[in-house]
Amino acid sequence: MPRSTRIVATLGPACSEPDVLRRMLAAGVDVVRLNFSHGRAEDHVERARLVREAARAEGREVAVMADLQGPKIRIGKFAEGKVDLVAGARFVLDAECEVGDATCVGLDYRELVHDVGPGAILLLDDGLIRLAVEAVEGPRVVTRVVVGGKLSNNKGINRLGGGLTAPALAPKDIADIQIAAQLEADYLAVSFPKSEEDMHMARQLMRAAGGRALLIAKIERAEAIPALEEIIEASDGIMVARGDLAIEVGNAAVPGLQKRMLRMARERNKLTITATQMMESMIHNPVPTRAEVSDVANAVLDGTDAVMLSAETAAGRFPVETVETMAQVCVEAEKFDPVELDRDFLNRTFTRIDQSIAMATLFTAFHLKVKAIASLTDTGSTPLWISRHNPGCPIFALTPKVETQRRMALMRNVTSLYLEQTGGRDEVLRAAEDLLLARSHVQEGDLIVLTVGEPMGKSGGTNTMKIVRVGEHRS
Repeated sequence: MPRSTRIVATLGPACSEPDVLRRMLAAGVDVVRLNFSHGRAEDHVERARLVREAARAEGREVAVMADLQGPKIRIGKFAEGKVDLVAGARFVLDAECEVGDATCVGLDYRELVHDVGPGAILLLDDGLIRLAVEAVEGPRVVTRVVVGGKLSNNKGINRLGGGLTAPALAPKDIADIQIAAQLEADYLAVSFPKSEEDMHMARQLMRAAGGRALLIAKIERAEAIPALEEIIEASDGIMVARGDLAIEVGNAAVPGLQKRMLRMARERNKLTITATQMMESMIHNPVPTRAEVSDVANAVLDGTDAVMLSAETAAGRFPVETVETMAQVCVEAEKFDPVELDRDFLNRTFTRIDQSIAMATLFTAFHLKVKAIASLTDTGSTPLWISRHNPGCPIFALTPKVETQRRMALMRNVTSLYLEQTGGRDEVLRAAEDLLLARSHVQEGDLIVLTVGEPMGKSGGTNTMKIVRVGEHRS
């Protein structure tokens, strides 16, 4: 059985060479992430072109995800590039300070003075530096260093417990959505959304730019947790972005939130990505820590569609080896993924014909122990619904649209294949059967379940399920 969990890898200097990129795809990358926090627009366009070229050379399609930077809540620069903050010292964040030193530093986020007051705790550099606010004086936030250390240029600022009012879509993000549409991104990851309105705005901007990307909400603000259900409903999927989220809610709260978020999204037929420091040590080392292996495996067992690599592939010394290792961990963890239907699934009702066919297919495959499910699809909706549960067999999604094929690269347990759907229903079903046989996904005599819609090519038109034994149409 092929690997079910998808792998997202971030592109960067370490994997920009075509040969390295091809090796990463061969090792198991399903989705490539373009991090718009770094690089120029032309860099992203060129990398997207190289990805598609490398994928074609590998005989497959991968998805491209454009990840927006989000609001720039950062400090400014220091005269010496960095300073050493000492616990107990006074330190000022000053919007009018041009060059910082050990006593003060500038602010890119000038609205900070309106978002904090005495007693607020600010966390800098991924929480490594902790400052307690003592006073706000005009453009200056006066703090006392609680936890010191080395602080360098342009480090991010978070507030413990959340409360920063910066909008999810900064002017740079609005411009970058145009670039994402230009390079035909398959997914758009929206950073720091606080409400469903943030996601609706991003979708409107993407469609206005002519893009058709599906939207992934990155859950990384404390304010997003109370609005989680609404954000999920307004999105096509979520990313459990554990870095900034952990800073705002505390490290100890994240594992439970991860499980909750993954469960909520899957129950609502949305895609899920688990991200941040999954194999962080492999930036420098050829093997991961035992804890990192367990982290990836637990995300797989939680039902995530994909696990994501960031600096490990973008800037690490071992990008190909990291992908290979992550793929191995996923395969081993999937051996312990229970093949059972959730109890709450039995009490659901369905009002759409296509979704009812998807659920009937799931039950049939589960009880008949079929070799595979083959879903002929125009939009990818039917394979998505089936993939929210584990039927105990692979799901093959056959589509005549390359765009849909790429999107399905993010779906757990779904292998997307290109198939022209010309002719009548029976002719297309035979072609699907022959393709699976030619690719060695099934063998003569295997029992499979097929789904298809009539009239052919109509979106949302899946209305037929057929159980066949491979090769019978030739006898």
